Amino acid sequence: MIKKKHLQALTLSSCLLAAPALAQEVNLYTTREPTLLNPALEAFSKDTGIKVNAVFLKDGLQERIRAEGANSPADVMLVVDVGEINAAVAAGVTQPIHSPTVDKIVPTQLRPDNNWVTLTKRARIVVASKERVAQDAITYEELADPKWKGKFCIRAGQHPYNNALFAAYIAHNGPDKTETFLKALRANAARRPGGGDRDVARDIQSGLCDVAVINTYYIGLMSQAKNEQKGWYDAIKPLKTTFADGGTHVNVSAAALAKNAPNKDNAVKLIEYMLGDKAQALYANGNFEFPVNTAVTDSAAVKLLGAVTPDKLPLSEVAKQRKPAADLVDKVGFDN
Repeated sequence: MIKKKHLQALTLSSCLLAAPALAQEVNLYTTREPTLLNPALEAFSKDTGIKVNAVFLKDGLQERIRAEGANSPADVMLVVDVGEINAAVAAGVTQPIHSPTVDKIVPTQLRPDNNWVTLTKRARIVVASKERVAQDAITYEELADPKWKGKFCIRAGQHPYNNALFAAYIAHNGPDKTETFLKALRANAARRPGGGDRDVARDIQSGLCDVAVINTYYIGLMSQAKNEQKGWYDAIKPLKTTFADGGTHVNVSAAALAKNAPNKDNAVKLIEYMLGDKAQALYANGNFEFPVNTAVTDSAAVKLLGAVTPDKLPLSEVAKQRKPAADLVDKVGFDN
């Protein structure tokens, strides 16, 4: 006679043996827009047979994963800012990505210690009036030149885009020179810093300012606009923008492997796929961002703006200076 506990064990074992194999899947937590990501995710599923369960969050991504703890279903985190991805690493919710494919495609400064990996880049550059500005190149440091007094526009200094730029400035030039730089920028401002990146293009068209700082993908989006923004685009030209001792400041969209990823192999496959030629074109073109895969040379951003040589400063160094940059912005009253 079979004892009850043995019967239960046999019944459970039989159920497990009889159960169909679980479908291949990967769970993605992201702060990116669905319309931007979905074409690449759909292509991944079609090409690999792996279903992507995407959770789109406006913010609080790492806090959610940390709250879920060891039972978190998250496999991959995909975010839009170096500060955001570093916050996930600092929160202890990631693990290193080990992949020869990643190592081959992505430069080391764009995958710090393999804790996360850059998928696409966007440059923060200077645009100028086509009518009133003759030069075609500029350094970030030159924006402090008094010749731009009353002719410079920028969104709020505490905005993450500018915070990252100012953090990179500290990494290049030190805090004292950065404080002087911020004071000069504020003195050159044609109006109080604020609004959005597209607003500075509008202000150049109106004649309020001659030069401004903008993320490159906004230039691409305005170029396709069917409203007044097309006029803003027509009024500006991008300047080749670099640090005096470096390249162009870039921020990134980036991916990290979740610490307790239940589908780790599929997670790595998704990250690798997002770096491939097909996905890079789909993903980068969706928002006029620059592909990190240098084999993709005909992306929409490259066609419109030309290639960008990213600053070789490790983005991890930029992330370290985010808080000091924010403090300096307050200290000089940049946004007042």
